[in-house]
Amino acid sequence: MGSTSDKIKGTANELAGKAKQAAGKATDSPKLRAEGAVQEAKGKTQKAVGKAKDAVKSAIDRL
Repeated sequence: MGSTSDKIKGTANELAGKAKQAAGKATDSPKLRAEGAVQEAKGKTQKAVGKAKDAVKSAIDRL
């Protein structure tokens, strides 16, 4: 998977996770809040992977 798609999917997961957390808070559902937190963390990780791929590519391009 390319760095751009990692960052896009990461952003989508972050937003979905935040929405789940908000829905869980509104409905007083600890399970939904937890699922949202996990999905948000997954999104942040995906974005970090995308940024790391960009950094590695930039370093290689400079050689």
